[in-house]
Amino acid sequence: MGDGTELGNTLQDTARPRLVLVTGPSGAGRSTAIKTLEDIGFEAIDNLPLGLVERLFSGPPLQRSLALGLDARNRDFSPRALLELLQDLESHDPELLYLDCSREILQRRYSETRRRHPMSPNESAAVGIDREKELLVPVRDCADALIDTSELTIHALRQELERRFAPQTGRLLAVSLVSFSYKRGLPQGLDIVHDCRFLRNPYWDPSLRDLTGKDPEVAAYVAQDERFENFFLKLSEFLSFLLPAYRAEGKSHLTIGLGCTGGQHRSVFVTEKLAEALAPGGWQVSIRHREIDRREGEVAVRSNNAGSGVAKA
Repeated sequence: MGDGTELGNTLQDTARPRLVLVTGPSGAGRSTAIKTLEDIGFEAIDNLPLGLVERLFSGPPLQRSLALGLDARNRDFSPRALLELLQDLESHDPELLYLDCSREILQRRYSETRRRHPMSPNESAAVGIDREKELLVPVRDCADALIDTSELTIHALRQELERRFAPQTGRLLAVSLVSFSYKRGLPQGLDIVHDCRFLRNPYWDPSLRDLTGKDPEVAAYVAQDERFENFFLKLSEFLSFLLPAYRAEGKSHLTIGLGCTGGQHRSVFVTEKLAEALAPGGWQVSIRHREIDRREGEVAVRSNNAGSGVAKA
């Protein structure tokens, strides 16, 4: 991990230091968030008791943006105490970042790591997950920024945090392109959605079925659809109009979803091509292929389990 000094100086020089309080259920990604914020220039302190937070501001004003990780397991933690703390820190414009995750995914994460849940050391992880989620409902409802990590890899979570909290001075709008399968539902947090299911489907060609939209054979197949050129031209023109308008309104990041039936061929190809088209305009573009990332993650888990001799029923 880098010390974030250079970016930290950028934060200090170009904007008022930010105060971000990070919380959420155990296993949802708070530690990753704290480390990411540190890497982009924040001073980061994790697991700080609520009773000590105000002492940090008894000295000189902040010279650098600060991220505080607040854990529901700390003995002085309560939703009421946290919300009162936010009021006490109002002059510092605190931002409450809440990392959330579905019960099912949290249970799977605890199962894979074989850890006990801190709120149910002698019971199942499911019991602790429910207790903690119920405790944090008032906090979640008051969050300034909420990120659901249920479908995010660690890499994708870092990208999302960087888009939201990295210094934006001198940058254009950060654009996140996400390919997905409609069969698994829309990804969380999309601003705009485009349906690519009208394009010819490589799935029905046996030689292309196991490839993805990143492969040139699939790209050529989709591009040969007589509707593709006109569709892509109109899509590019539409975004060329929208992106400057969003930036002018002060929006710092925009997430665009491109979906198809399986999330492997058409949406992946269009996502890759759209990123190429946007890059010359100076937009900060990032790509996430949800179904491909998910499949690769499942393969990695199976490989790790096989390597450790874990038996599967």
